[in-house]
Amino acid sequence: MIFVLMKSNGFTILAIPFLYASLVFLLVSIASNPHINLPMLLGKNTDGSFPIWSIVMFGPFLFFVRMFSTLRRLLSHEEPFTEICEGVYVGGWPCSLDKFPPKNPAVIDCTCEFPRNSEFTRSGYLCIPTWDTRSPQPSEIESAVKWACRKRALGVPVFIHCAYGHGRSVAVMCALLVALGAVDNWKDAEKMIQEKRPYIRMNSLHRKALGEWAQHRLSPMKRKNESDVSSVIMSNSLGRK
Repeated sequence: MIFVLMKSNGFTILAIPFLYASLVFLLVSIASNPHINLPMLLGKNTDGSFPIWSIVMFGPFLFFVRMFSTLRRLLSHEEPFTEICEGVYVGGWPCSLDKFPPKNPAVIDCTCEFPRNSEFTRSGYLCIPTWDTRSPQPSEIESAVKWACRKRALGVPVFIHCAYGHGRSVAVMCALLVALGAVDNWKDAEKMIQEKRPYIRMNSLHRKALGEWAQHRLSPMKRKNESDVSSVIMSNSLGRK
């Protein structure tokens, strides 16, 4: 619309950047559609960095989400992160040191649109790129849970984040709490997180993925007659030695 308005007033050249930005946002909206769901469109690497071609091609979108995130945090009074149980944190994208939990935790990054800050991820980093308001796949949730359990078995804190710590990261956190034996099921986990971080809001996609994960998951749940995931991982690692 801005492009058409500027073009009609004789500013065709100046209107081209607006046209380009509009096309970028259109492409992102298509790729983030639940029926397509292609988070790799932005090209985020497994180490959390973005290649040059992605920064050039998707610059308008990447710049917008960072600026919007900064503005939203300025207007919000929500804590950047919350400790749900000992050594396990959930929160938003850590753009600065004050947004990062203490004790240098390992990081599970659930975003496809924000870069990794290498200064804050010296204890380990795992990226499961996911669009905002979408959910990681059950297999990705399982991989994240196993990775986090290995870190916790070594005594390393874990920080799971998405853009704001409301949806994507909460879905993974629900699964992790079940695997660690803090709760019996992901629904109880959601309630537990809600009590400590009131503004979370998982949607139907998150709950569907968690339901499928719970039905087919490989991670054992801690019960009276079962050892927890951490114990299983530790015994397996000792067995390999």
